[in-house]
This record gives sequence, structure tokens and C-alpha cells, in this order.
Amino acid sequence: MLSVHLKEPGHAGNKLRKERLLKALLADRERSGAPCIYTPEQYTAIVALALKKPDEFNRPITNWTARELCDEVRLQGIASGISSRQIQRFLNQADLQPHKSKYWLNPKIDNQEEYESQVKEICDLYMNTPELHKNGIHVVSTDEKTGMQALERIAPSKPMRPGKEELIEHEYSRHGTLCLIPSFDVASGRIIESYMGDTRDESDFAGHIAKTISTDPDAEWIFICDNLNTHISETLVRLIAGKIGFKTDIGVKGESGILKNMSSRQKFLKDKTHRIRFVYTPKHCSWLNQVEIWFGILVRKVLKRGSFESKIKLREKITEFIAYFNRTMAKPFKWTYKGIPLAA
Repeated sequence: MLSVHLKEPGHAGNKLRKERLLKALLADRERSGAPCIYTPEQYTAIVALALKKPDEFNRPITNWTARELCDEVRLQGIASGISSRQIQRFLNQADLQPHKSKYWLNPKIDNQEEYESQVKEICDLYMNTPELHKNGIHVVSTDEKTGMQALERIAPSKPMRPGKEELIEHEYSRHGTLCLIPSFDVASGRIIESYMGDTRDESDFAGHIAKTISTDPDAEWIFICDNLNTHISETLVRLIAGKIGFKTDIGVKGESGILKNMSSRQKFLKDKTHRIRFVYTPKHCSWLNQVEIWFGILVRKVLKRGSFESKIKLREKITEFIAYFNRTMAKPFKWTYKGIPLAA
């Protein structure tokens, strides 16, 4: 009996090895498919054509499709027998997507040197934030998100099913809008304080800044924001002057001193000798403000699919999300841009 048990495993193993060897011998070898009949020169010409506007070739359309690009390639004699499917393969290979587009706002640059200096200052701040944080200096990114609509879907969404995405009712009722002003702490990735209300005038913004500073009243603060007039207001100047113990007369708005105009007020708020100061992004450069990244998260996680029966419910949901974000998601954003133009 002992000899039988010893032979059976070896016999079964040999049989299994023979079966695997036989399958390997009978299996088809990997095939690369039919060889490409188009030359590198033709491929390059097709890609170059795809990068041009259709109206350059008297086509009254805004973007290429594979079919129309195929037609133009044939007309120009680049590849007479090519198919639209092959054109699409070339587009995929070149990572070109003519059917897609994004809105883009070009910065208004009046002074190139000043623009580059502003961008570099903000990027340097982001890079140095961990060290500044160790020294008790807060770097905060802030801005307004206006027009957040309390939209209530007229019917419940249908949940996703295997093979089917969630269905969200298209029609809705409007229940008004809210404005949100958060203070995004660059060092920790948390929202320190936030304001939500029906308005976003200079008193709202200054009140929010005061509330943020009150979380660490004796510390140094650096606020990054854009050039909106409410960020350079008389109310804000008076607030900061009081917080830093500024004793000099600040003048009269529209007439004299620091308060005279936006330029003089901004110069005061930007003063690097002050314990609390502001750094302003160049015009149309909101992408430099890290809080804008957080706004994108808020839209995706809460606003895009949400249904809110009132502004109160919208406010409650955003408040809950801020607490949830701080508890489970908050971390410093990895900022890679250094504010230096790419060198050739």
C-alpha cells in the first residue's frame, strides 16, 4: 500500500507536465497583425494637418472629426486610400482629441517683468510654507465662490446598476444662491474658517479675514488672494491697521493717504514689514490660488449631484462637507510649478 501512494503523485505530476507541454506546442504564437502600409512621412503629415484649423481648408466647422480629416487627407493626396478608422488610430497614437476642448482665460500682462515677479513670489511662498509653518507663520489661500445655487431636483435620482450609471433628474427648482469664502491653510490642507452668506461685499470679506486671524491672533499671517476690489477695500485696510497696531494716520478714501485709492491701499496691504499682509495674484491668474483647487473638490463632491430644498439645506451640507474634508481628506497640495518659464 505504501508503494502505491508513493507512485501516484509522481505519475499525476508527469501527466500534468505533459499536458502543459502539449498545450504550449499547439498554441498559436502571438501575432503583430498586418504590417502598416503608411510611411512615417504620411503619419507626420496627417498629424500636422490635424493640428491646423479646418477653416484653413475652407471647411466651415470648428473642429475635425476622423471622417472629415480623412476626406481632407485624401483631397491633398497624402494617403489616397486611407480610412477614417485608420485616421482615428493615428489620432489616438498622437494623443490628439479634436472633439474635446476646455475654456481658458489668458492672463492680461501689462508688464511682463512684474507678472513674472508676482508669479514667482506666490510659488516661492508655496515652496517655503512648511518652513514658515514651523516658525508660526500662516500662509492662507482665500477667495469667494459666488452663485452657489440651491437646486432641488423635481424627482429623485435613480441609483446606478451594473452596466448603467446613476440617472440624475434634469429639471429642478431654484431656491436662491449662497456665497462661500473659505480660508485654505496651505501647510495643512485644511479649511481654517469659512463664511457663507447672501452677499460678498467688503465688510463680508474683512469680517471673514478677522475671524480667520482670531484663530491665532498674535501670529504672522500671509493671505493669498486676487485683485478683486473687496480684497483691497477701506474696511480691510482699517482692520489690518488695527490688528498690527498701525499708529500713523491712514488718510481719507478718495482724497489722501493710504486710503486714497486702490493702488495706495494695496501697497499698504502688501507691505512685507507687517505682521499681517496680502499677496495678490496677477489678473486672470486664479490658477495660482490653491483654494481654487479646493473649490473643484467641493463642486465634484457636493454641488454637482446635490439636491437642496432650500439655502439652509445647502449651507448645512457645505458646512458638513468642510468638517468631513478636514477630518478625512485634508492634506497639503503638491505644488510643482516654480514660477519659472520653461527653458529650451
